[in-house]
Amino acid sequence: MIELDTWPDTTAKQWRVSHSHPHRNVNNCTHATTAAQLYSGSTHSNLETCLDDVRIWLSSHPGAGPLVVKLELKAGFATSHGMGPSQLDALIAGHLGNMVFRPADLLPRPAGGSYTTAADAARADNWPTRSELAGRVLLYAIPGSDTPHPDVELGHHLRDLAATGDIGRARVFPAVHGATAGDPRTAYEDTAIRPWFVVFDGDASTYLDGLNTTWYDTNHYLLTMTDAHKVAPALSATRPSSTQVRARTRQLATAHATIVSSDWRQPPDAQSLVLPRGHPGSRNTAERCGDGRTDQHRIGKPSK
Repeated sequence: MIELDTWPDTTAKQWRVSHSHPHRNVNNCTHATTAAQLYSGSTHSNLETCLDDVRIWLSSHPGAGPLVVKLELKAGFATSHGMGPSQLDALIAGHLGNMVFRPADLLPRPAGGSYTTAADAARADNWPTRSELAGRVLLYAIPGSDTPHPDVELGHHLRDLAATGDIGRARVFPAVHGATAGDPRTAYEDTAIRPWFVVFDGDASTYLDGLNTTWYDTNHYLLTMTDAHKVAPALSATRPSSTQVRARTRQLATAHATIVSSDWRQPPDAQSLVLPRGHPGSRNTAERCGDGRTDQHRIGKPSK
């Protein structure tokens, strides 16, 4: 999983990528045209360049994936300035093309027709297998601190596209941010947008504090547990031992995480660790994105 913190710069009409600077890019994205150029040259680029880097890397590693790109919309959208969900969809389509696994790609029924909503499809375990998702990118977005939240705007966006038969235009899954008890989608007053949320993202320690995470696994929803190093006993945020990483990732996989995230830089073998999701010792019959495996990848946060 790669995390990109984005800000809409309405003056320059660019999506900036930075953890804390809304008007300039602070990251390690490079202006590459080949895979060899991804690790050298100038950095601090906008979202378009970061997505180009993802496309170039994945094109040179066609058997890899799925890659998950987590967009933290630090200041939400600026729809009235031409930087809303539709424009973000178009930008992603222009730079990642058919690599993107869209919400619409979750909907087709194996026997023909399609499910009405993303939640219907997920509960039916309609996710492709991991091998079928090789070379693909799944993007989801979480809100920053703006009001109204971009997760609501994205939910409305998918609801409206589906109503007009244009759901294929959507490129981003909206995510519910924050670990809470029960079905956290009930916090959305508009019940029509709730079924478009099948991705959930929150603090690992909170999920482990008595919450029923089986619900996510049973419904085949994607669950990212963040700040894995903070779960007691706390580990190093950047360089725990290989044994510690494997044990912590296995602990959270057992607790039904789909993705376990931290800023662990070492050991490299842990960054692509894949384990069964759910009860220890259980064997899943299908290795599906929403069902069978848990991944632990370092979040690619912007460089300081």
